[in-house]
Amino acid sequence: MSPTGPPPPATDPSAGTPPGPPAGPGRHTFRSVAPVLALCWLAVFFDGMDVNIYGAVMPHMLDDPGLGLTPGGAGTIGSWTTFGMLIGALGTGTLTDWLGRRPVLVTSVLLFSAGSAVCALSGAPGPFGAGRFLAGLGLGGLMPLCLSLVMEFAPPRQAALATGLLMTSYHAGGMFATGLGLTLAPALGWRWVFWAGVLPAVVAAPLLLRLLPESPGVLLAKGRPAEADAVADRYGMARPVPADAPAQGAKGRLAAILALFRPGARWATPLLWLASFCGLLLVYGVSTWLPQMMRAAGYGLTSSVSFLLIINAGGIVGMLIAGRTADRYGPVRVSALWFLLTAAGALLLGAHLPLGLTYVVVAVTGVWLFSAQVMVYAAAHRVYPAAERATGIGWVTGIGRTGAVAGPWLGGTLAATGNDQLGFTAFASAGLLGSLAIGLVPLARRIGGQTAAPASPSSAPLGAE
Repeated sequence: MSPTGPPPPATDPSAGTPPGPPAGPGRHTFRSVAPVLALCWLAVFFDGMDVNIYGAVMPHMLDDPGLGLTPGGAGTIGSWTTFGMLIGALGTGTLTDWLGRRPVLVTSVLLFSAGSAVCALSGAPGPFGAGRFLAGLGLGGLMPLCLSLVMEFAPPRQAALATGLLMTSYHAGGMFATGLGLTLAPALGWRWVFWAGVLPAVVAAPLLLRLLPESPGVLLAKGRPAEADAVADRYGMARPVPADAPAQGAKGRLAAILALFRPGARWATPLLWLASFCGLLLVYGVSTWLPQMMRAAGYGLTSSVSFLLIINAGGIVGMLIAGRTADRYGPVRVSALWFLLTAAGALLLGAHLPLGLTYVVVAVTGVWLFSAQVMVYAAAHRVYPAAERATGIGWVTGIGRTGAVAGPWLGGTLAATGNDQLGFTAFASAGLLGSLAIGLVPLARRIGGQTAAPASPSSAPLGAE
């Protein structure tokens, strides 16, 4: 560790932002970490745009005879995307402690941008599906990385709020994708929407490479304590200690995975996985199939695509509400309630209501739907200590991606058999199961023996979950 006095400025470019006056210990505020939140916000914005592009243009793709895409094939391709995301999340959650947050994050951005280019060039479902799988690899890696970085740099007692603010970008990106689907696709064709998906490689990747700081815990683990202390001081954080540093090497990666089942987490971990499965089934099932389900329910094409825009607008509001509420009452309580409200909203969407009322129900459902899943990540932040957090969140995200695989597949299967309306009942069931799973996490920690160190010295007690 560095001596008592202020550390020298970091000069190694891998340490992150250029040298500047340190924020200093005790000044750990949202203002001091705003640059990190802003950069991760931009990355997740493009993540949300890419994920929602497919659902936004699917009606146009199904109407394109030259592509030859069927509803069943569309659901399968949606599952290829999320299967790639599963692999990306599991691999990234482990590799990032070894290689560093920033290089892996930039690689993720380049991967899903390349996948979008492949989709834009494809003339058949097979190559298009390969492009979506490639995009999925990058998308799956990006989310747990940004979550881990924001949670690490945010003031501990405001981690849920920081997570909620970060995830507003996902829905802003989803709204942007929907706007592209409503404007570019009818005028120029669906391929131009996917060409827009190459923008992250041009816009976000250079900014992340130049400005995003590396994790102080990772720098310490790599034997660079002076740089770790410099980054921590610059952003007003507590200087990292060896307990915060992820273990290095292959044995360290295996130990980090096995630690997810230590006393205090051995039962909470599978419950977090199940809650994440349900949440991501809802998120990706609805994002992919809401326009088509609403179209099958009797709404026009323009209205059906507009519902995707409205539900993402509700998602932005929901993130702000959920983040503040979870910091006060605990992410577990908020997530469980939000899952229940999502189930109620899904059942209401199954009824053919007047158009104006339907818009209201879609918007309100969006308030609960997306933030229910995000609060699962905030709960994981409190379950796993700092050295295991990136791996823990990576696996919660990665295992949850099986739900993201199941959601589009389920919607496609129901659409192919003419049972689109059953999708609303299926999504409501997922909401009920997710509420039960996340609600049991505090009990599981007590049964398993809560012997692990708290997530951070100043974080809220686990009883506040």
